[in-house]
Amino acid sequence: MTAEFHKFYVVTVYTPNAKDDLSRLPLRFKHWDPAFLAYCKQLEKTKPVIFCGDLNVAIRNSTSRIRSRTAARRVHRRGARRIPEHGRCRFRGYLSAVHRRSGHYSWWSHFANSRARNIGWRIDYVLVSGSLRNAVKSAQIHPTVMGSDHCPVSITLDA
Repeated sequence: MTAEFHKFYVVTVYTPNAKDDLSRLPLRFKHWDPAFLAYCKQLEKTKPVIFCGDLNVAIRNSTSRIRSRTAARRVHRRGARRIPEHGRCRFRGYLSAVHRRSGHYSWWSHFANSRARNIGWRIDYVLVSGSLRNAVKSAQIHPTVMGSDHCPVSITLDA
């Protein structure tokens, strides 16, 4: 979903899951990721882009417990890291930069009381066009907001 504002676009996205056996990685790498990035680059021709949502991959590992999990496998993360670095559309992620330490997650499994034990993954992101880099004043993960297995993530702009 895309919203157009006076100075930028905001795109929110739910990225297809690669599945436990990674059988959908070809879909991600060959079709979804390039098409989504092409769309963002097209928008960026007229004004900066902020995109956010569930990228369905742990771009950064925070704990050894999740390193063996599908969403944190090296090949999957390597592919997802191409998103912020794609072509001239250099999107910068803010949540990972601000919340580098373990314990800052945006998604928790419904199993084993994971949220209460704070055993989760960081799979929700906010990325911005390079031209908005200096406008980002803060980035937050809001783990106390309930209602889903995810929690909201946000940035504050001085735009």
